[in-house]
Amino acid sequence: MFVSATVKNTAYKVVLPFYLYAAISFLAATIFLLLSTEAFTGHYFHPHILAITHTMALGWGTMVILGASHQLVPVLIEAKLYSNLLAYISFILAATGIPLLVYGFYIFDMGWPAQWGGCFVVLAILAYLINIAISMAKSKNESIHAAFVFTATLWLFLTTILGLAQVHNFTATLLPESSLHYLTLHAHAGIIGWFLLLVMGVASRLIPMFLISKYSNVTLLWWIYGLINSALLLFIVLFFHPDNKALLFIPIIAVFIAISLFIYYCYLAYKQRIRKQVDEQMKLSLLSVSMLLLPVLFLVIVIIFLISTSGEKLNLILSYGFLIFFGWITAIILGMTFKTLPFIVWNKVYHHRSGLGKTPNPKDLFSNGIFKSMVILYLAGFILFAIGIVIPNNILLKAGTILLVLTAVLYNWNVLKIFMHKPIPS
Repeated sequence: MFVSATVKNTAYKVVLPFYLYAAISFLAATIFLLLSTEAFTGHYFHPHILAITHTMALGWGTMVILGASHQLVPVLIEAKLYSNLLAYISFILAATGIPLLVYGFYIFDMGWPAQWGGCFVVLAILAYLINIAISMAKSKNESIHAAFVFTATLWLFLTTILGLAQVHNFTATLLPESSLHYLTLHAHAGIIGWFLLLVMGVASRLIPMFLISKYSNVTLLWWIYGLINSALLLFIVLFFHPDNKALLFIPIIAVFIAISLFIYYCYLAYKQRIRKQVDEQMKLSLLSVSMLLLPVLFLVIVIIFLISTSGEKLNLILSYGFLIFFGWITAIILGMTFKTLPFIVWNKVYHHRSGLGKTPNPKDLFSNGIFKSMVILYLAGFILFAIGIVIPNNILLKAGTILLVLTAVLYNWNVLKIFMHKPIPS
């Protein structure tokens, strides 16, 4: 269903490079983590933590989302993607800019590598934004899911613009305050505006589709959309008028309600599913939905400490970031990769034989055994590392990191297995 609608619109050559780049970035991030575990016992504004965070946010999360959305957006709007060329340009710019930016953070040199890397990333997002904006403008179909994607992309563009200004602010006075001052604004514009809004918009379409569920509630989705955007706009206002920190609970409560409504939406889709047997990929994706509440709860704890004490609880702030990038974002990508990528490659290899002879099922293109092992290692590594940050404990941090590296190795193994699939003779 997902593939038949999209294969006519977006060439697989556009989409696959994003998936491969994201897989390599995930492995790179876990290796950085292994080499820098000690950094997670100190301040969150550490060069290696900045490098790992941006590898996860841009190289892992954003790249796989951009790749998948080039396939999914035409489905949502029931129209053709405007330009494959813009998609290629977006990939090339991002693929060039991300390592330059990460390298600049890792050695903490905000000179030309970081500055040019940031410029390339901004241009990559601009190319993507133009592509989907024109695609949607040419479509006569109105879709709540497309509204989520487009608005999330606007937030991502604003996030990258602010990030680029922060990079340049180290060597020139572009902002009235230091770059560190704007870190929470930059982070939450990306986390809530880009990742949370987009994941909700896309998952609210994909989860019922893969569950073969008839459930749909556009009104509920519009409420979620309004709550998320209102919360983020209010947070920005409070950021520039920080007279009363207690007011920060208002956008947090709005986000909490939005996430609760989204979990309820997914629950009803699950309850009304036609396919009673739920595979491991969907179970992990549904688990990631429930994990959405963990960062919110941690953020409440962090704000309570900020209000009641004079010092920062650095381990809680680090835990909050880890829960987001290595928690629900990673969990949903690990699950959804093996629901979407096999379909894309299956169409590449077998579309000309569809209905003419026996072909393998898309799920046969990867190893379910490797997937199950990956999930076990991921959950164990995630829990150990998270506990290691909170305590803090170097042994737990190192043990958790090793398991996360193995998770990334198995993920790449299965992704390459899909990429290298050869047609089975009919």
